[in-house]
Amino acid sequence: MREFTIGKNDAGQRLDRFLGKALPLLPPALAQKYIRLKRVKVNGKGSKRDVRLQQGDVLQLYINDEFFDQPTEENRFLSIFKPNLTIVYEDENLLLADKRQGLVCHADETEKVNTLINHIQAYLYQKKEWNPRWENAFAPALCNRIDRNTGGIVIAAKNAETLRILNEKIRDHEIEKSYLCVALGRPKPPEGRIEGFLLKDEAKKQVSFYHKPIPGGKSAVTLYRTLESRNGLSLVECRLLTGRTHQIRVSLAEIGCPLLGDGKYGRGDVNRRYGETRQALYSYKLRFAFPTDAGMLNYLRGKEFTVEDVPFREKYFLREN
Repeated sequence: MREFTIGKNDAGQRLDRFLGKALPLLPPALAQKYIRLKRVKVNGKGSKRDVRLQQGDVLQLYINDEFFDQPTEENRFLSIFKPNLTIVYEDENLLLADKRQGLVCHADETEKVNTLINHIQAYLYQKKEWNPRWENAFAPALCNRIDRNTGGIVIAAKNAETLRILNEKIRDHEIEKSYLCVALGRPKPPEGRIEGFLLKDEAKKQVSFYHKPIPGGKSAVTLYRTLESRNGLSLVECRLLTGRTHQIRVSLAEIGCPLLGDGKYGRGDVNRRYGETRQALYSYKLRFAFPTDAGMLNYLRGKEFTVEDVPFREKYFLREN
């Protein structure tokens, strides 16, 4: 329990608005709940959210200690009252989340609170599986990332050993990821392998494709298979043998079949015609191949997880025209 004594400068404020200023990590909806449950008392009694505080009033707050901290990158998850997650799989060691398009994995210059990792940490905190005050260093962490405008499966580790093992397996290409995308036109041949070298321009945040080695370039290999073609669009499955920035987007653009909705490597006129502002790309399938020992995660060997609800597949290929 914490106490606040209302001074001259805070007098006259509504109770709920004072809480919002005094505890910036406490979500407004949770503050309202605590007021209703009388976990917030004014002069020893329950109160209403719109009561005007008077100088000398004593507030007694029966609220978890975490909410009294100052906002930092590490505790912003507390600001999320209702985590918004689609969970593909979960056990005591890890969680597979289906990240929606438009959501960032980690905080960036445009978003600090509404991130995938914050939603996952808020979910585990509210389930009482994890609390930052229980740990000396570890916090649930993402093992892989997906671009803001790409959707699909992201792996979150619940403990340090799981994070270590999965980072090692990803580095050694023992976790297979397959993507679905909508490409313009028809890839020729309909199934194949795209090999080249990718060079990233950090200033422009754009990648260029080269057929021969280039200083600073990184090798990239993409396997693709056309699943269906309709109305000038093709539903294509891709598998990455290397994990480079924008690899699928750049590679398919290189063979003349850029992704629908891709504003960086695609065709603006086609994107506008379809009203698409995000690349039609989804990491829809993940397989724990594990040809080598995976320690405490050996039980995952051979398991495969698939996202069935891929929005653009439903929109362009499953509906009857």
